[in-house]
Amino acid sequence: MSATPETAPVTPGAGGGPLLAVDDLRVGFATEDGRLQAVDGVSFELEAGEVLAIVGESGSGKSVTAQTIIGLTRSPNSHIEGSVRLSGEELTTQSESDLQSVRGSKIAMIFQDPMTSLNPVYTVGRQIVEAIRAHDSSIDRKSAHAQAAELLGAVGIPDAERRVDDYPHEFSGGMRQRAMIAMGLALEPSVLIADEPTTALDVTIQAQILHLIQDLNRSRGLATILITHDLGVVAEVADRVLVMYGGKVVEEGTLDDIFYDPQHPYTWGLLGSLTRLDQPRPHRLPQISGAPPSLLNLPKGCAFRPRCPHEFAKCAEVPGLEARLPGEPGHRDRCWLPPEQKRKLREIGGRIGLEEPA
Repeated sequence: MSATPETAPVTPGAGGGPLLAVDDLRVGFATEDGRLQAVDGVSFELEAGEVLAIVGESGSGKSVTAQTIIGLTRSPNSHIEGSVRLSGEELTTQSESDLQSVRGSKIAMIFQDPMTSLNPVYTVGRQIVEAIRAHDSSIDRKSAHAQAAELLGAVGIPDAERRVDDYPHEFSGGMRQRAMIAMGLALEPSVLIADEPTTALDVTIQAQILHLIQDLNRSRGLATILITHDLGVVAEVADRVLVMYGGKVVEEGTLDDIFYDPQHPYTWGLLGSLTRLDQPRPHRLPQISGAPPSLLNLPKGCAFRPRCPHEFAKCAEVPGLEARLPGEPGHRDRCWLPPEQKRKLREIGGRIGLEEPA
């Protein structure tokens, strides 16, 4: 259920309000060729202990949405509209100095490449200590160092008391990502944003990182946003899924909604491109034809129309994000096709997929 402007601010636990509420978020950037609308009307709510996955190809607006939540897209050439409320407190109107106290202590973000986030000339422990003391200078370095070692142990790094004094290059890729998670948890935030946390990791390490995020989410009561381009990554950890395309949410629902009864052809294409262990190996994995549209020059009507084999005349009109299935108010999509027709069209060779273009 998306947030509404009329919803009164409420603290989580005192009346059951959401921990994080994003309402009609719009982010545009001025360029020499005109305004690039990176995010266009994104709304969602997030409860404590919940994992929300935001899925889509590169350029769909996932990361910009996440970065805007904590004010990282503010610049002279950006234009931000809408509302972001944390425990009822509006973040979009806060000053930069006020947001500094929010980042890390209330909302933490794990970026996708730890080697560009960790300073190679400082030990991992020193960088965690720096993050801790930047928000609370009353903690002495020795106590912060002990806390850093404890955090590294909590995220599964063996012999943490010794490894806390290692440099980033002495950690494997998976261990560096665990160190970034430890740094994100150092100030005990209530919201954790993980932006492509498993990119460039091998499959077994991916699974370990995802299960770690899931375990931490449950044990600490975090509200977690997991950003990824791969629906397969979220299959075991997400509670709800937002599918984004061209800066908009094109489908949203529970994990079961998205995997077992997807309503948007773009979602079918994402699901169809996943490998399946329960079916014969295909000669070639299916793919979505074409490329994502330029956000400077979106097609008229449905943004996915040029790549969709099921396009028809109605698609020249912009579809709203609506609940189109009877009795399923939380499952919404942007596709004009009737639900009964969608269920027929998405079956390709006994599995959900997107038909190859003629």
